[in-house]
Amino acid sequence: MSELRWHPILGEWVITATHRQNRTFLPPDDFCPLCPTKSGAFPTEVPREDYDIVVFENRFPSLQHPAPPPAVDSRGFSPVKPAEGICEVVLYSSRHDSTLAQMPVRQIHKLIRVWQDRFMELGSLEFVDYVYIFENKGKEIGVTLTHPHGQIYAYSFIPPRMRDRRESFQRYYAEKGSCMLCDILSSELEEGTRIVTQTDAFVAYVPFYARYPYEVHVAPRRHDEGLGILTEQTSADLAHILKTVLLKYDGLWGFSLPYIMNLYPQPTDGGDDPGWHFQIEFYPPYRTPQKLKYLAGSESGAGSFINDNLPETMAEQLRNVEVGLL
Repeated sequence: MSELRWHPILGEWVITATHRQNRTFLPPDDFCPLCPTKSGAFPTEVPREDYDIVVFENRFPSLQHPAPPPAVDSRGFSPVKPAEGICEVVLYSSRHDSTLAQMPVRQIHKLIRVWQDRFMELGSLEFVDYVYIFENKGKEIGVTLTHPHGQIYAYSFIPPRMRDRRESFQRYYAEKGSCMLCDILSSELEEGTRIVTQTDAFVAYVPFYARYPYEVHVAPRRHDEGLGILTEQTSADLAHILKTVLLKYDGLWGFSLPYIMNLYPQPTDGGDDPGWHFQIEFYPPYRTPQKLKYLAGSESGAGSFINDNLPETMAEQLRNVEVGLL
């Protein structure tokens, strides 16, 4: 069963997807469904003995196309409609024991080109309003499969976080006549204390208003460098800075740091978004090498985040992590 139920108090859609209870949960390494299918072994999601990067539709999708009819009727206060959309899985490598941080820059560059392709194709579908690309890395985040992979959700609506972002960008553009994120980047670069690393085309920084410990944002310097129109050169530049950030994460405390990686391209619903600026955001769950940052009462119940660390200190620590040649 999968459907959308309207949350009238928060003004947002909630996806119910009960079939996802049966998805594979942390199988042994030699029974990973995302590894290549070896001769004489059990069949996996990839019927080949090796692969580079693979994209396929999720077997346990939260969104489906065409979506089945809802299993329940609407209430007066809460409409119900089919959970229309597409959920895809992106396998970064055939190597089960690898991570995105360990992959060469050229592989990350390939992955970015795959992201671009899927964003353009899914975003062109009439029923898709937003294409969200993300990675959940680490058991602390709640991953069910440890093989290096990300996901893509093509929503038939604008999710709440992206809706809020759009409204903020639009309001700022209407009031100031400029892009909010362009102005934020200019301020961060001028001050310099929260910059983690930078390249010719991209800047990685801990935002002044960071909500998560060691949260890092990666944004293009140019306003018009959106995901769908990155050139070969700028996508290669993005691969380089992503690799650097990921190596700094792993070098921070000497272990492979879990995180949620979020890509925020502009909506694909045909709306006017002159103030939208593409960005990638990383949310690690650790606040110290031994302590997790739990989203408890204030964060989950009130929506008010409490950060136990100063953004300036976190940026300095990450900036000082030395990384080898990429």
